Amino acid sequence: MRLLIFGLFILLLGFCTPPVNEKLTEVRTSFSDSLLQQIYDYQDHQQTDSLFSYFRSPDPSYRYAAALAFSSIKDSTAIDSLLPLLKDEIEKVRVAAAYSLGQIGSARAEGALIKAFNQYDTAGIWNQTNAAILEAIGKCGTPKFLEALSTIKTYQPTDTVLVEGQAWGIFRYAQRSIISPEGTATMLRFISNPAYPVKVRLIASYYLYRGKDLDLSASVSDIAQILAREDNPMVRLNLVIPLGRTKDPIALNALLNQYNLEPEIQVKANILRALANFDYESVKALYFTALNDPNYHISRTAAQFFVDYGQPVEARNYWEKAKDSLNWETQVLLYTAANRHTSDSMSYTKGAINQELRQRFEQSTNPYEKAATLTALGEFGWNYRNIKEMGFNAMEEVVRTACMEAIAKATKKPEFRQYFGISYRRVRQEISNYCVEAINKGDVGMMAIAAEIFREPGLNFRGTIDSLAFLENAMAKLELPRDIETFNELKKTLDFFQDKKDTKLEKPAYNHPIDWTLAASIQEGTQVTIETTRGKIVLELWPDFAPGTVANFVSLLRSGFYDDKAFHRVVTNFVIQGGCPRGDGYGSLDYSIRSELPYLHYDQPGLIGMASSGNHTECTQFFITHAPALHLDGNYTIFGKVVSGMEVVNQIRIGDRIEKITIQEEPQ
Repeated sequence: MRLLIFGLFILLLGFCTPPVNEKLTEVRTSFSDSLLQQIYDYQDHQQTDSLFSYFRSPDPSYRYAAALAFSSIKDSTAIDSLLPLLKDEIEKVRVAAAYSLGQIGSARAEGALIKAFNQYDTAGIWNQTNAAILEAIGKCGTPKFLEALSTIKTYQPTDTVLVEGQAWGIFRYAQRSIISPEGTATMLRFISNPAYPVKVRLIASYYLYRGKDLDLSASVSDIAQILAREDNPMVRLNLVIPLGRTKDPIALNALLNQYNLEPEIQVKANILRALANFDYESVKALYFTALNDPNYHISRTAAQFFVDYGQPVEARNYWEKAKDSLNWETQVLLYTAANRHTSDSMSYTKGAINQELRQRFEQSTNPYEKAATLTALGEFGWNYRNIKEMGFNAMEEVVRTACMEAIAKATKKPEFRQYFGISYRRVRQEISNYCVEAINKGDVGMMAIAAEIFREPGLNFRGTIDSLAFLENAMAKLELPRDIETFNELKKTLDFFQDKKDTKLEKPAYNHPIDWTLAASIQEGTQVTIETTRGKIVLELWPDFAPGTVANFVSLLRSGFYDDKAFHRVVTNFVIQGGCPRGDGYGSLDYSIRSELPYLHYDQPGLIGMASSGNHTECTQFFITHAPALHLDGNYTIFGKVVSGMEVVNQIRIGDRIEKITIQEEPQ
């Protein structure tokens, strides 16, 4: 009996004793968690004060999410509150804090970031944090620290994470136009040694590609040798551009040799871009041959060379070549080259070229070909009236926008005023009237371009209008946030006419809540299939990184919004872009979503991002990368990647259509 009573006493004591709280060490991203939803809603609302309270949460998931929110908000008032998280016991939280401090971009964080770097971490426990700190300093640090960063010699190729952090830091400095000989030497050392990880060599090659005013004159032979032995095509893709910029004969020979041996179309296209730095006569034969290449990107790149660097003595050849059996974009680019480089004194030839362009416009049923034809006509200032008559009232938005872009191109020609001599004042007034008419028309694409024309330096449009009321009235009629890009163009023009400096651009207020029921139902790895006129592209969605963006994308595709939308933008070795309801890049719906900018990099082909006209202006337009695009990091939401159909992505041309997008509800 005594034993029974004692046992009951122990049992009751157990019931009355509060359980020992287990220490939470795992960072979770389950969006069925109402508190995580709340943190993301605070991020969406940009309610910074409400986020700060989660920095002290015992749950690292909440500390992590709250810290990461500031990578998208980029609010400098958060710096002091973020600094203690650099010492958090959970690495993901430390990394999120460092990344957000870099995103904010204030030099005030430099000292604390340097202090937080754990130089005594022999066990590698802080590797990810240290790497994130180095990259963050690259985004916000002073030039003085670049020298220290560039001269670290203790990291070995096997110190993968730390070397990557060092490379990121030097590259981020270069993005801010801060470079040093030591930084360039370190990047050359990384890329010259195949023992370094591919990611490190990729970052180093991108530094050489994107860095401004780099002096590589003493490294031409080294870079040429690196190019010849480099196995990774994305690294080669980047290397050829800086090699071409050196304009060295060694570089010319290396590029020509590589072009003949190169198996990758993307690299060959960049070699064509790189060869444009050399004497026209030494490279023109290659470009004429490349015009006939069956690959769209090669032929189009070759044709663009003749637009940008063609010679008057060759103009007739461009015109004749434009009549060959080539893809329409290459043909129109050759017409553009012929129109640009044919002397005005050759009036008969000039007239014939422009007559053929007008006929092409009338005969084409492709709005993107019509738009390109108007661009070609814009190479000759005398065409401004024809361009207006042909495109101003076209049925398709892309043609109307191209009409104004072609008029803008004509006015920007250095010789535009000379075309008309004493008649120039009348012509300027006429173009001013076109711009006023376009702005009053209410077409957002035309309005934005017309507003830019008014600000063209040297044309002095101020004296061509009596009142600015038309600008104010047009702005009042626009719908925000849908038309925010055009609104800001008009605002800049209004300030320009009123001699106001530093226009304060409108930013969209919070207007579209995240559908958490939908977001929570989309599992990481869920796939969607884009059926295009060229074939199928399968995407994997990343709701854990961008729940609001993924929920918006899935909602749109389920509604059929993307059906029969065009890929309106294709830039070789950069992106394909679609999802614009107008088809010209100026379209949106009556809401916007917030940018979601977690710690990800555009470091591979096939990443899916949201197009925008500035952070937090996203809605329907998305892009898929052809190649790494590291300069987009931290400014454009990444929400998935291509898992099959990359060959289709590389075949997409301007005007190709999305037939439909379907979702696989359960990941395989």
